[in-house]
Amino acid sequence: MDALDRVIKPKTKRAKRFLEKREPKLSENIKNAMLIKGGNANITVTQVLKDVYALKKPYGVLYKKKNITRPFEDQTSLEFFSKKSDCSLFMFGSHNKKRPNNLVIGRMYDYHVLDMIELGVEKFVSLKDIKNSKCPEGTKPMLIFAGDAFDATEDYRRLKSLLIDFFRGPTVSNIRLAGLEYVLHFTALNGKIYFRSYKLQLKKSGCRTPRIELEEMGPSLDLVVRRTHLASDDLYKLSMKMPKALKPKKKKNISHDTFGTTYGRIHMQKQDLSKLQTRKMKGLKKRPAERITEDQEKKSKKMKRN
Repeated sequence: MDALDRVIKPKTKRAKRFLEKREPKLSENIKNAMLIKGGNANITVTQVLKDVYALKKPYGVLYKKKNITRPFEDQTSLEFFSKKSDCSLFMFGSHNKKRPNNLVIGRMYDYHVLDMIELGVEKFVSLKDIKNSKCPEGTKPMLIFAGDAFDATEDYRRLKSLLIDFFRGPTVSNIRLAGLEYVLHFTALNGKIYFRSYKLQLKKSGCRTPRIELEEMGPSLDLVVRRTHLASDDLYKLSMKMPKALKPKKKKNISHDTFGTTYGRIHMQKQDLSKLQTRKMKGLKKRPAERITEDQEKKSKKMKRN
């Protein structure tokens, strides 16, 4: 049995709290990302990992030592690091003659690799090279995806889902206008993915809504998709399954239309319309002949009962 798979009994209260944080929950913790450097990573790949780590702080772990591993051939080391550092996202950087400036981005499910996509860096501009003010640590970004290619093929659809998972940060209930500080823009065009980062500047516009200007902040990458390792549809569906406790309870007799209008259905007993009070009009008065027939019907009913 693996040392990390065996049941560990805590000896101190601190260890008990640490293990409780890693237990399965209805509302999971914020997804952390680990950034791993391969055994033959060059300066470009190392700087890309550092810049992505700067965007991910404090929800990331950067491994500074080189790790000789190949994710598409052997995934045991990635799964080991995932369990050790409690990270469900990873980015692995490497460089060789066949695949220069290589990045592998992926995610885990139950400490096993769910899916990963290999990207090649064709052009890179670092955070240091763009001399502008940067955003503070832990700022939640806005994500923009441009290009029909993100919805064209399954590889690009999974890549979009993977990038959202990687960069979205914590889930928040309320948004403050001043808290919208930077944008991550992904454009899919002509078989390439252009990754840009912009800082948001709110200027005076003379009205209540401010005028927005974008200033490039860095990093800037031109990426191309190389290899993919995608989970099967059944496993992917299982990983997206929501617990029953979190599913909203369906309210009976309430429906909504396409415009969001709420309709309610009320169940009432059957009404006797003969006793309904109507407006008294001469035209609604019964004629003498009708009264006579009604009286005769009532008398015949009484006779039958007797």
